[in-house]
Amino acid sequence: MKDISIYFKPTVISSSDCKGDLRNSALVYDDGGFPEIENKGVALIYVPENRKSPYSSLEGNEDFRKQFYSFNRGDNWDFSIYDLGTIAPGETVDDTYFALSQVVSELVKRDVVPMVIGGSQDLLMACYKGFEHLERMINICSVDSSLDVGSPDSEISSDAYVSHLLMQRPCFLFNYANIGMQRPLVQGKDIHLFENLYFDICRLGTFNSDFRLAEPLLRNSDLISVDFNSIKNSETDPSKYSNVNGFKSDQICQIMKYAGMSDKMSCISIAEVHPDQSVSASNLLSQMIWYFVDGLAQRVGDFPIENKTRYKKFHVHIDDFDDDLIFYKSHKSSRWWLEVSYPAAEGSKYERHHLVPCNQIDYDNALKNKIPNLWWKTLQKLSHS
Repeated sequence: MKDISIYFKPTVISSSDCKGDLRNSALVYDDGGFPEIENKGVALIYVPENRKSPYSSLEGNEDFRKQFYSFNRGDNWDFSIYDLGTIAPGETVDDTYFALSQVVSELVKRDVVPMVIGGSQDLLMACYKGFEHLERMINICSVDSSLDVGSPDSEISSDAYVSHLLMQRPCFLFNYANIGMQRPLVQGKDIHLFENLYFDICRLGTFNSDFRLAEPLLRNSDLISVDFNSIKNSETDPSKYSNVNGFKSDQICQIMKYAGMSDKMSCISIAEVHPDQSVSASNLLSQMIWYFVDGLAQRVGDFPIENKTRYKKFHVHIDDFDDDLIFYKSHKSSRWWLEVSYPAAEGSKYERHHLVPCNQIDYDNALKNKIPNLWWKTLQKLSHS
């Protein structure tokens, strides 16, 4: 195993600064040394790398840690919570990318979920590189008011990185989803690109109409990136954030909990955190972290990769189709999946992507002879891969 401690410096938050029991139960990199990573769990990582964002800052702000450690542990938190400290920005941004990718790769291999806090959203590229080392096809979800596509010919930045992601070779990206897009902030050509690539978009208005519609997208993701600026600025800090529309504080915490509950999710980033934000914004950030960890504690292990006998199976006949649509419903969580069959060699790298998280609305629509859109999009990605 690689020694990842070389990339970190210890946290400055002491036990005396904290009111809750989390600080004493977490394994924290402080003056006592770097924690031994022996068990599965979640690892808190702070990365104040903002050179590719409008902040252009390398300053750090650990107030969120102090507030997180003022909280108490939730129920059934029977896994390790590691606080690995801060990844100090390298001499160049690429140096920071390299360090973060190495850390993400090593932690995911050890069944520890990296939770990357801070930095600009282009750090998603470094997190993706961590999965690239594992040679695993993955799905990414961004919680963001914009799509951040940009051009592969221009320099990567916090609001222009997706095009660079798509140009990676070899490519290990199967699907990309967005939750929270606001149409005034996105160019039409970027939406058309997502449509042509059969990617998923859940607009902010759609989310507001029924927040459960976003849950399957989170459940289908291996890597999630949350833009802190996607939150309504009246809920955070109007002096530092510009989005007058966006998610409410309870909505973003619900998203974090759903993300944690996903058995497939292996890494999450909360980016675009202003290094000089208010105490109330840091408090919301700390609560987002808490709800994500609480979601991890509520995982039930029902992603049906191998043993489908533990699920109720539904066959739905569709007119003019030779084969029925196959749905699965978990006995543990009552969550739904849709099977998208496509001939592939045994052990195919797309094996994890034939069962697509959905909700009961998709099943109800199939009963009305309506093909779920996610079935079409997944089939297209499988057949063109």
